[in-house]
Amino acid sequence: MKPVLFLLISFPLLGALILALIGRYLSRRAIETIACTTVAAAFVLALTAFLLSGQKAHSVTLARWFAAGSFQVDLDLYFDPLAAVMTLMVTFVSSLVHLYSVAYMRRESGYTRYFCFLNLFVFAMLVIVTSGNLVFLYLGWETVGLCSYALIGFWYEKPEAADAGAKAFVVTRLGDVAFGIAIALLWINIGHLSVSGINDGAAGLSTQAAGTIGLLLLLAAIGKSAQLPLAVWLPDAMAGPTPVSALIHAATMVTAGVYLLMRFFPIIQGSPFVMAVIAFVGVMTVCFGAFAALVQKDIKRILAYSTISQVGYMFLAVGAGDLAGSLFHLISHAFFKSLLFLAAGCVIHALHEEQDIFRMRGLRQRMPQLFWLFLAGAASLGAFPLTAGFFSKDRILLAVFLQPQAVYKIFWAIAAMAAVITPLYAFRLFFIVFFGQPRADAGHAPAPDSRVSVPNLMTWVLWPLAVLSVFAGFLNLPVNWAGNEWLAHYLATVPGAAPETLASPKLESAMQMGSALITIVMVIFAWVYYGVRIQPGENGEATFQNKLHDLFLNGFYLDRFYQTRIIAPYRAAAGFLWQQVDGGWVDAGLDQSARFFLTLAERLRHWTTGRVSQYVSMMVTGFTLILCGLTAAWWYFQI
Repeated sequence: MKPVLFLLISFPLLGALILALIGRYLSRRAIETIACTTVAAAFVLALTAFLLSGQKAHSVTLARWFAAGSFQVDLDLYFDPLAAVMTLMVTFVSSLVHLYSVAYMRRESGYTRYFCFLNLFVFAMLVIVTSGNLVFLYLGWETVGLCSYALIGFWYEKPEAADAGAKAFVVTRLGDVAFGIAIALLWINIGHLSVSGINDGAAGLSTQAAGTIGLLLLLAAIGKSAQLPLAVWLPDAMAGPTPVSALIHAATMVTAGVYLLMRFFPIIQGSPFVMAVIAFVGVMTVCFGAFAALVQKDIKRILAYSTISQVGYMFLAVGAGDLAGSLFHLISHAFFKSLLFLAAGCVIHALHEEQDIFRMRGLRQRMPQLFWLFLAGAASLGAFPLTAGFFSKDRILLAVFLQPQAVYKIFWAIAAMAAVITPLYAFRLFFIVFFGQPRADAGHAPAPDSRVSVPNLMTWVLWPLAVLSVFAGFLNLPVNWAGNEWLAHYLATVPGAAPETLASPKLESAMQMGSALITIVMVIFAWVYYGVRIQPGENGEATFQNKLHDLFLNGFYLDRFYQTRIIAPYRAAAGFLWQQVDGGWVDAGLDQSARFFLTLAERLRHWTTGRVSQYVSMMVTGFTLILCGLTAAWWYFQI
């Protein structure tokens, strides 16, 4: 296993290093070949490691990193069923995104820079997933943030892209600080930082220590996964290239926080309070993202808020103690959300960078292949019966409902309400984009009876994602559907994972049937309201009353709250310290002192006449003053 795991994380890093060092001298074909081949090789190695490992956990030490006294850090890798599933998902989706980017980014001037950071990102994400100790994991954690900053701000000449990259970097740093403190506390309380050692020693932590560390890990996960109250950076991150949105902000980076909670679940499990807080954060974020997505006009912002909401379901599952359900939804979400982002990229590309869904319309006849691909993604996102999203979302709701504490029944009711909203905004997007007639003022759009095309490579890579979006539910098909819940049983050896939900078949079937019926009803409602009622001249903004519509459109004004209540006072304080304290007092004082000594020197230079007699008289005068001073001091001390 050691060579396989070493090569697994090394290939993407090798590609990034080659592109960084000599990429400027290579042709475009060579650049894309290196980038795509190294990531595809990582996928093959991830599949090999998956087949070789079974359900066992493998610890591998590559080399000694550094040591300071008793504190030693090695480059350790830890590969268990949780890491196996995550590496397969990361490398598979990354490979498809790299292929898609070959066509999508072919006209960009920063071609080498783009693929270099994309390869480096895959390496960093694999480090997070396979790291055997927290210091090595933290290296990957920070590198992911760096790559996200570079890729979101790829078009740095656009102010909105540069600002979005900086915003993502700053907001996620808040969680990174908490993660660093959690690492220090784990070293103090447990004595080492290996993944297996921490999970083994979690039982020895006091409830207070487990609660403190658990809350710090939660804050780290909130920052990286764009959950409340740090969800403001993800919608703005859509200013980056669409493939970046598909990879970083749908399939990998935003799920890193969920993975962190699953990896160290034994610590979190030691504090029921932390479990409830995680579930609360998750369910509030589910509603926040769902209602915000319901009224957006920008196709990518709809998907961004949807991502925030769906990741909230994963947090909710962790808070309910269902690691298998959280990972199941993480996998299905990676497939259908990557599909939707990449399909949206095809639409944007075909319509000359148009992102307003009300300026699209009527694409069903002009882009028939994309119509079916987008339908598969929207159906899975909306949890349409028999899709992957249907089974994974229902498992989470069932796990929350089965929790004995009364507060979890409230969480279940709120999450179920958000689940009703999800198919509404998913099919609102689908019906508006692909049905109806184009608006007359959409002058950039092709004629209604003509077809628009995108490079074949951009659509070919979507078919595997579409198939998996529909059929990935078989990975964990419930028993009442004649399945064996393979994924849940495969994760049985992961610390804290429970393969059984302990639900009666009747209850499970009843909840699934109710969910399926509600989803179908909401799809019909979406068709009536958005597919039939809205005419070409309308903009669809009158769905709600104006105030409620504006509340959802602006993301509950969370970003404005930060701007007015935190950033504005900070800038005012910084301006005062800069202009008044530093400029008015410190700089002015130093300037005044410099002017004083300059004036003194100007006066003293007149004494430098070059006459020996004057210099001797000055020496005598100085010597006399010194003697007078010594005499006065002697007389003072004698008294």
